[in-house]
Amino acid sequence: MIDLPRQLGWSALHGRALYLDVDGTLLDIAPSPDAVVVPGALPGALARIAQRLDGALALVSGRQIDTLDRLFHPQRFPAVGVHGAEVRADSAPATTAGHFARHLDGARAALAARMTQWPGALLEDKGLALAVHYRDAAALEGVIRETMQRLAALAGAEFTLLQGKFVLELKPAALSKASGISTLRDVAPFADRAPVYLGDDVTDESAFALVNEAQGLSVRVGPPAGTLARYRVDAPAAVRAWLHGLADSQEGGP
Repeated sequence: MIDLPRQLGWSALHGRALYLDVDGTLLDIAPSPDAVVVPGALPGALARIAQRLDGALALVSGRQIDTLDRLFHPQRFPAVGVHGAEVRADSAPATTAGHFARHLDGARAALAARMTQWPGALLEDKGLALAVHYRDAAALEGVIRETMQRLAALAGAEFTLLQGKFVLELKPAALSKASGISTLRDVAPFADRAPVYLGDDVTDESAFALVNEAQGLSVRVGPPAGTLARYRVDAPAAVRAWLHGLADSQEGGP
């Protein structure tokens, strides 16, 4: 397991860009997406770190960027949302792959009808993607998976079914957290900076692969099994402790 405070102090982060997954990495997993808790001091700590990185800190998430802005208010960070379907490099509006949304209308209607048959499951409609959370309906995983696989086949080759932690998500196949990070890496302040990426789930594996290829640092949060990440830390609480240490450190100047 990597010792984040020791291995990734300011001397190691100099000249790098920091990319942070949100749920399961910065924030503890909650029973539903709306139930997550953002510790009050975290947005400010991230802002201080971003300032010392010349702005090269981005949030990377399956959530929509508007949702990230609400969670981390009053801060507004560069971000990758909906697994790469939304990207925002600075204060400008996010770019979106909006043409995908209308192709999901049939699946959207079918899932809306199905949700009444899946007590405890939750449909998260992201416009560009559809996610069914079943943490509170684990016994229905088989029938939910079968339905989502059928809807993915009907949606066509432009879409793929992504498995996360108690969630199945129908999303554009060509887009991923890696593609979103690649877009950010083409523009300032992220260009020419080796990436550091922290993530916790199978949805982060594409980003780990990209970061490894770019000679960056890939860090998995949680158990080490079946991951491309080269380092590991135990839990979001350890990530937050590391970030607060960075934010408060006098190492490397103001």
